[in-house]
Amino acid sequence: MKTVLVTGANGQLGMCIKEVAKSYQHIEFIYTNSSQLDITDKNLASSYFSDKNIDYCINCAAYTAVDKAEEDTENAYNINVNGVQNLAEICKENNTILIHISTDFVFDGTSKTPYKETDTPNPKSVYGETKLKGEKQIQLTTDKYFIIRTSWLYSEYGNNFMKTMLRLGEKLPKLGVVNDQQGTPTYAKDLAKIILQFIEATNLDFGIYHYSNEGETTWYGFAKEIFEQSKFTNLELNAVTSVEYKTAAQRPSYSVLNTSKIKKRVNTTIPNWKESLKIALKNYNSAKNYEKN
Repeated sequence: MKTVLVTGANGQLGMCIKEVAKSYQHIEFIYTNSSQLDITDKNLASSYFSDKNIDYCINCAAYTAVDKAEEDTENAYNINVNGVQNLAEICKENNTILIHISTDFVFDGTSKTPYKETDTPNPKSVYGETKLKGEKQIQLTTDKYFIIRTSWLYSEYGNNFMKTMLRLGEKLPKLGVVNDQQGTPTYAKDLAKIILQFIEATNLDFGIYHYSNEGETTWYGFAKEIFEQSKFTNLELNAVTSVEYKTAAQRPSYSVLNTSKIKKRVNTTIPNWKESLKIALKNYNSAKNYEKN
């Protein structure tokens, strides 16, 4: 039986992995949060591995507060660079395959075509810079790794754009959303399924992969679809520019990912983002109704 360790398991991707993992009874999953396994403390993290035969480590632990990272640089580097280096070294020592989640923020957004794994990264934010340096530490440390870059992650769990829009849509009569940043919303449960397919696959073609749902839109387009599917009829939604809606961290104006490589790797089709959004909204509403009863 394979043993899979999931770090940062209380985040939205970790929670989605827990859901998907119910279909993988032949795999033993160990879920940890930062208090149980702090990846920035190498000695403690190393001792956690020492008495377990861990075949795969899925690293969902990350500093993801994009704007806050511009000021809280030390913490962002400690988790996204030093912590990832610790994990890579420990995985190498224990012959564990590392699956690490990265981001479209490693790119500068100047491309006109979807980014391939071979395109040159050029991050424009502290968050993007720390995630890229984390990737490089893995590559320098171990040969047994999968780095999966993803974009615009959302789900019924944690804090994300879908849930923020639903919350604001219930409170405000009018809302402005950025319409000059292009990307692809990615349902975290779809990503979780792909990650577990990596573990099941027999061919170990290590390296960097891109995963997002199919299609592309803007944040405004994403918000519009959320409200249309949720039947918000009284909300006035307005498109604004990045100049009008300033943020501490610069976002890539174009960060669509080319997913050809990962499709071949796991021999799968990827759902369109609008179809996945339907499922996410249904799951979110079911969970809300369950909490009320």
